[in-house]
Amino acid sequence: MSETLKLALAQLNPVVGDIAGNLARLRAARAEAAAAGADLLLGPELVVSGYPPEDLVLKEAFLDAVRDGVEALARETADGGPAMLVGAPWRIDGARRNAVLLLEGGAIAAIRLKCHLPNYGVFDEARVFVPGPPPEPIRFRGVALGVMVCEDMWYADVAAHLREAGAEMLLVPNGSPFELDKHGVRREHAAARVAETGLPLVYVNQVGGQDELVFDGASFVLGADQGLRVRLPGWREAVSVIEFRRGPNGWDCDAMAVPPPPGRDEQVYQAMVLGLRDYVGKNRFPGVVLGLSGGIDSALSAAVAADALGPDRVRCVMMPSPYTSVESLEDAALVAEMLGVRLDEIGIGPAMEAFSGMLAGVFEGTQANITEENVQARSRGITLMAISNKFGPMVLSTGNKSEMSVGYATLYGDMCGGYSVLKDVYKTTVFDVSRWRNAHVPEDALGPRGPVMPERVITKPPTAELKPNQTDQDTLPPYDVLDDILQVLIEAEGSIDEAIARGHDEAIVRRVWRMLDFAEYKRRQAPPGVKITGRAFGRDRRYPITNGFTRSV
Repeated sequence: MSETLKLALAQLNPVVGDIAGNLARLRAARAEAAAAGADLLLGPELVVSGYPPEDLVLKEAFLDAVRDGVEALARETADGGPAMLVGAPWRIDGARRNAVLLLEGGAIAAIRLKCHLPNYGVFDEARVFVPGPPPEPIRFRGVALGVMVCEDMWYADVAAHLREAGAEMLLVPNGSPFELDKHGVRREHAAARVAETGLPLVYVNQVGGQDELVFDGASFVLGADQGLRVRLPGWREAVSVIEFRRGPNGWDCDAMAVPPPPGRDEQVYQAMVLGLRDYVGKNRFPGVVLGLSGGIDSALSAAVAADALGPDRVRCVMMPSPYTSVESLEDAALVAEMLGVRLDEIGIGPAMEAFSGMLAGVFEGTQANITEENVQARSRGITLMAISNKFGPMVLSTGNKSEMSVGYATLYGDMCGGYSVLKDVYKTTVFDVSRWRNAHVPEDALGPRGPVMPERVITKPPTAELKPNQTDQDTLPPYDVLDDILQVLIEAEGSIDEAIARGHDEAIVRRVWRMLDFAEYKRRQAPPGVKITGRAFGRDRRYPITNGFTRSV
């Protein structure tokens, strides 16, 4: 009977669909684990296919390629090095399963299946997988390992079954996307399973960006006393070998020094950086191009891009109109200088005049209104898309969640783009995160070591500058009021009465409700963006565009 077990926690960043690349990551992690004397490597959920694979698992050719890749990897374990527990979509009797496979001694030695398939929020696994039965422990070198996949940890039944069947420790491969406060939720569920079973628990999470999701890693180990023994770094790949020892009270490992978890502003910023870095990198864009207006949204978007990609892969464009202030021109230039990015200036005055002349006949006898303002925004969108088409960088849109919630954005104008890092970030959070980045530099940032925008960009009143002396508050409530109302209506799925009960004027709340409802058609056409909150547009919150209920309230 083994008295020690060296377990390698492989916190990896797979690419969905890149089976060969993901297997190469596993091989590299295994080599690192072997050098440290590991007995067994534990990777994230569905690491072979990447997570979430969505409808790729409906393709038989894809599942064939996964099977061939896993079988080839299994054969390599005949070399006497570490065994591997790897996640992969797997066919059993014609049914698609979310599986974990033990690769040992040159073969697939055991298979365990995910029982609880999440079907809420960003998850729809019940649509593509069939749930498995309660898993039995895996006997590995004299140790009974209880393997439960991601969502299985959120329920008591799987851990209880494993404990009753003789499991001595719990291993949990995960694909757990980031959202604010998720660290604490994961720990609470893990601690509950440990308290119920009296077993230590090893939680290995994926890291990296996948479309609108970003995975923060932060894998951890809890002792049988629920104490935190180990936590891997967030936001980057890591392989850490932990030595477990059998004692009179079961299995345990030494506690490592664990830094405090990051604050909310840092979490938001890191999520945006990693999400953008992987979206651009995994989709093989050479870089990004964005409009730099001199305002805080575009300044923060440019800072995220510089930190994610490096300043040399970020191209900014100032597109002044007759309504653009000297202050905005100065601030845009200073932001570009502080970030070290390229800044082009392309005035949209000629485009405005061309459209005015082109539409003069059909608009004859009408007064100028928001139509002419939208022509300006769309002229800027056309300009950015032309640069993207000509030179290849992806257009990065810069709108925030507050604006997108109430439709304060122009379709095919400032909403134009391939990705949006602020899509799930409220305006008040934009201010907070901008101040945080000016005072701190993330460890892996590729941008400047110091501040990224002048203080004036943060403190001046936000404005679209589409007409003389315009500010956002001409159309919207103050952002602290707006965001608090939106927190009730969106994040809490609360009612008008609940928002009013927080001290807000009823007329303002009802106006925000109507704007939120009416803007659904715009949000359906918005680019993807990093999920930050528990109710991100597109992935989490999906309302019908044609909707006769909410408009009658």
